[in-house]
Amino acid sequence: MYSSFNLRKALSTVLGFFVLIACCHGQLRGKAVQPGNASGIDPVLKKRIDTMVAIDNHAHPLLPPPGDKTDREFDALPVDHMEPETDPVAWRPDNPQLEDAWFHLWGFRSTVPLDASGLARLNAARERVRTREGGHYPAWLLDQSHIGEMLSNRVSMGPEADRLERPRFLWVPYLDCLLFPLDNSRLAMKTPDRAAFFPLEDKLLARYLRESGLSAPPTSLHDYLSHVVTPTLQRQKAGGAVAVKFEVGYLRSFAFADPTENDAARVYAAAISSHKAPSEGDYKTLQDFLFRYIAAEAGRLGLPVQLHGMAGAGGYYDVAGSNPLLLEPLFDDPRLRQTRFVILHGGWPFVREIGALLQKPNVYLDISQQSLVIPPRTQSTWLREWLEMYPEKVLFGTDGYPFSEYLGWEESLWIANLNARKALGYALTGMMDDREIGLTRATQIAHDVLSSNAAALYHLPEP
Repeated sequence: MYSSFNLRKALSTVLGFFVLIACCHGQLRGKAVQPGNASGIDPVLKKRIDTMVAIDNHAHPLLPPPGDKTDREFDALPVDHMEPETDPVAWRPDNPQLEDAWFHLWGFRSTVPLDASGLARLNAARERVRTREGGHYPAWLLDQSHIGEMLSNRVSMGPEADRLERPRFLWVPYLDCLLFPLDNSRLAMKTPDRAAFFPLEDKLLARYLRESGLSAPPTSLHDYLSHVVTPTLQRQKAGGAVAVKFEVGYLRSFAFADPTENDAARVYAAAISSHKAPSEGDYKTLQDFLFRYIAAEAGRLGLPVQLHGMAGAGGYYDVAGSNPLLLEPLFDDPRLRQTRFVILHGGWPFVREIGALLQKPNVYLDISQQSLVIPPRTQSTWLREWLEMYPEKVLFGTDGYPFSEYLGWEESLWIANLNARKALGYALTGMMDDREIGLTRATQIAHDVLSSNAAALYHLPEP
């Protein structure tokens, strides 16, 4: 048996061995080991990531106060009126990260979940900051997360008096309604969610028709394309749009065929002349043609096409129909090779599929929404895989959105930004640990994901 002296000596030897291993590991990384660093992220890299100014590829900001209280143009299809679903943990009122967001943004301390009294106190704290910042409030929120510019998915950027101003907020308008110019009553019957969504699309199409000088769709497909579709894209670009957006996964699947214009024109003319809804198959023919036409026009105008690409909100969302592999024929269409496609939200749960699609020269992805609902360590596993293969194709994003009374666009922006930077740190530190890259290269990849990749894609100045 060991004596107490020998036992202490043996333990000392073992401890010394592990300290030696740790020190050698730190030297191989080109720095001393940082005692007490249990975060899993290289401390030097973490400091750099946390202070880099980012370009947010995708979010839904609200107008400055007081317009934010009545603003409904933050989304063409707001999800706050859908039937209940099983919410992810990050959207629930007991998410502990809410406490951190409330304190950092409003100086409000409370534990989750809030009762009615707590929610009233939270709203009072928010209102004090809104009043203090006034029209500068949206830009102030970006500053809290080191975000220089935000691509803003909105129907419009607001009225002239209190609009979201460039250069901090860049417009990305919606085009889904242009795919559905006919009677949508049959499509609206598919699910309760679509019953709510298609009237909203009809309303937005009517707006685009008015802006084109029309009160109804033209009688021929040719005239619809030349008098409505192309002019709408041209107006949006002239109005400051840097990209266009489809959330078509909420309305139909990604399985776009390649019909001829003649086939699409016959469907269009028959429906217009009869004033009846086309069959689902015929209508799909028209939608498929219109999507390719719009994508080609967007490419001609230099507008990247953003696509919602993650299991969406609502219990009726067609997850299988949003498999990004269904879009591969579009990406491979020689007529669309000049159109750059950005799959938003990283395609979850199809993270491997979307990673493989990054080999297409015209395909990119962002991590918005993932960075809110997927914990950073989990997200970092497939983020690392993407960065190991196609780092110039990955974009930072938050999907800041007014989800609920306790999780507004402010809190979701703050939490998603925090999580995204952590996930990036975990992924790059793992690559450093495995000697794939050094600190200098890790820093460059982080900078590219946070800002340079988006700046190159949208022809923006570096923040």
